[in-house]
Amino acid sequence: MIVFPPCKINLGLNILRKRVDGFHDLETVFYPVPFTDVLEAVEVHGAKEKVSLQTYGLSVSGNPNNNLVLKAYHLLDNAYDLPPTEFCLYKNIPMGAGLGGGSADGAYAIRLLNDLYQLNLSIETQLSFASQLGSDCAFFIYDSACKGEGRGEILEPISLTLNGYYLCLVKPHIHISTAEAFAGIKPKEKSAQELAAYWVQQNIDKWQTNLNNDFEASLFPKYPILAELKETFLQAGAVYAAMSGSGSTIFALFKQAPKLAAKFEGHFYQEIQL
Repeated sequence: MIVFPPCKINLGLNILRKRVDGFHDLETVFYPVPFTDVLEAVEVHGAKEKVSLQTYGLSVSGNPNNNLVLKAYHLLDNAYDLPPTEFCLYKNIPMGAGLGGGSADGAYAIRLLNDLYQLNLSIETQLSFASQLGSDCAFFIYDSACKGEGRGEILEPISLTLNGYYLCLVKPHIHISTAEAFAGIKPKEKSAQELAAYWVQQNIDKWQTNLNNDFEASLFPKYPILAELKETFLQAGAVYAAMSGSGSTIFALFKQAPKLAAKFEGHFYQEIQL
């Protein structure tokens, strides 16, 4: 069985306060993007190992045992004693990009195992398992526009469509860890009229002035190329441009196909019609 885990962009990202557990409370709007990895799972009869994972495409760094696909399997296996399973993952979505590719892979592994082994898990149960994998994972169970709060795991679906717009994604050769991104953050409480969920319901022409990603203030001075890429999009006529998540991807929305690939030669770049 094969599924296609998508990525996401953050429309606004506000860091509101630091919590006693060391995490931060945030507010954002997650929006799914139809640029995907490919994940396949098959039952393996008589396998010596309970689960295995082969990866292809873009390089997957880190300890393979920490891959969220395997962690998703172990979570469900502990609860439901799953059959031996082999996963194959083809990576198109770059890591350390703020696009949630790894989170999507983990969440879609839950969805895939639920279907493959007919576990009949409710959405609420899938959300509970996904929240144990990571802050962004639960969003990919919904896989539609959502307001995110808490660490990103408290979700509320909202009515929002960007159908018809052209989305551009550009990622320079910069990897920004979550710890590095949060190190420069100065949390600030905001009123309801300052939050992302408010501004995404307003005319898109107002987004650039009012819909902000708090990570940009500390990361752009440290990595000037990020500000340059954002400005290139705006100069090319983007109706909205921002960094996604904690970076390092810059994205932009256009009303017409921009055809900017030549300007971003040497970087990871995608143009997608939503």
